[in-house]
Amino acid sequence: MTTRLVCYRELTPAQCERLLDIRVLDEQKPFCGDMESALYTLLHRPSPSVRGFALLDQDVPVAFLLLKRPPFLPPWAHDDAATLHALQVDHRQQGRGHGTACLTALPGVALRAWPGIRQLMLSVDEGNTTALALYTRQGWVDRGTAYRGRVGFERCLSLALAKR
Repeated sequence: MTTRLVCYRELTPAQCERLLDIRVLDEQKPFCGDMESALYTLLHRPSPSVRGFALLDQDVPVAFLLLKRPPFLPPWAHDDAATLHALQVDHRQQGRGHGTACLTALPGVALRAWPGIRQLMLSVDEGNTTALALYTRQGWVDRGTAYRGRVGFERCLSLALAKR
């Protein structure tokens, strides 16, 4: 597997179009949304505080995520963080390590985008055991806080970034 996580702005027009082929399973949509919603957030109200990243496998988009900074941080996030949203791995590509590849590359791309951040944060539905396991395997720490989300209770997780 040859993958790399790249900023949306670096994608070719053909790769941007291929993003629309990314589909998650219906049961995953309440947790991560869909590509159309993620791209709408990114493109229709552009801001330097919202960045999109695509995971390319041999130059073909197979996953996508959004990162946000103030003033777009959710209430549970710290000001020194970037928050992860809408992580989507195409259902035909799931189980091949693409989620892990996204999370492994994420600290580096986040720090290049915003050198001043000190941590990454996310929230995940506590019933989404697959996602919770993925995040904790990658070093994310459950902060022990929960709040009522759209689907159920959400757990807040964070990943400290290396100080430069």
